[in-house]
Amino acid sequence: MERRKTRKIKIGNVFVGGDSPIVVQSMLKTNPENFQETLTQARQLKRAGCELIRMAIPHEETCKIIPFLRREIDIPLIGDIHFNHKIAIQAMEAGIDGIRINPGTINNTRKVREVARVAKETGTPVRIGINVGSIEKRILKNSLKPGAAAMVESALYHIKLFEDVGWTELKVSLKASDVFETIEAHKKFSKVCDYPVHVGITEAGPIFSGAIKSAMGIGILLYEGIGDTIRVSLTGNPVYEVIAAYHILRNMGLRKRGINIISCPTCGRCKTNLLEIVEEFEKDVAAIDKYLNVAIMGCEVNGPGEAKEADIGIAFGQNKAILFSKGSIIRSGIPKELACGILKEELHNLTA
Repeated sequence: MERRKTRKIKIGNVFVGGDSPIVVQSMLKTNPENFQETLTQARQLKRAGCELIRMAIPHEETCKIIPFLRREIDIPLIGDIHFNHKIAIQAMEAGIDGIRINPGTINNTRKVREVARVAKETGTPVRIGINVGSIEKRILKNSLKPGAAAMVESALYHIKLFEDVGWTELKVSLKASDVFETIEAHKKFSKVCDYPVHVGITEAGPIFSGAIKSAMGIGILLYEGIGDTIRVSLTGNPVYEVIAAYHILRNMGLRKRGINIISCPTCGRCKTNLLEIVEEFEKDVAAIDKYLNVAIMGCEVNGPGEAKEADIGIAFGQNKAILFSKGSIIRSGIPKELACGILKEELHNLTA
């Protein structure tokens, strides 16, 4: 895979685009008026590896939380602005690290230009976030249906508004809930513009089906070299969005973070409750950011081979288990009831 050459911008202390790593982003889902609840979720996202946090700012008075959040967390904070452009201006003046505006919900060229002027004055990076469900009326009047072509036209038009005032610290997103429409929009845009792009499938759905849909869309775009930041949009705890994002990047060979669990699906040969063991192990290692391959295998067919090839692996037999580390057997004859604990102990030794 060869990444598309894009401009590099900086949001807080995080570089986006150019030769920077693909950045993982998520969004707070708490009521922003509840400071403690919002802060707690922000800290949970940080522990999971989130690198940019977006927060809905529905009212001008919500901006009062910005200085307090920025003081308490060391992840760049991006304000998500719709409808009222004055919220964007107030958020920038309050010191937010970046803003996302949706031109379709602001739907006013003069107001977008005003946001652009203040962005330049305050030095605030801006994401021009185009959604297929909220294309501005100006474009739809020209007989363009909501779709990839309309999203690209909207993005290019609003980029020009910012460029006209001399502000180019921009990134762009073109999102739909349809995988192929999202892919088409990004491919069209990437042929004509070199601003960094934030990719994702919007309103992807519940955790299980939404993660699959997101992996398809984001994975295809990344394979095409398109994408500088990603978000997996799920109906659920945003920590799962971050976990899913790293799984996508890890399996695309683009970011190496966290424990990669290799486990068999089980069959009639498996005489161990592997599901319970794997679920417990996955919860226990969720906070580890060091990259390691860990195999947990249920029988002798592929078990020893997979466990041997992993950084650490355990293979269960009929009654006992064998523990491998870096290709060598380090313990054998392990009673099944002790196996999970011994595996975690060896993992701790490798990550210490």
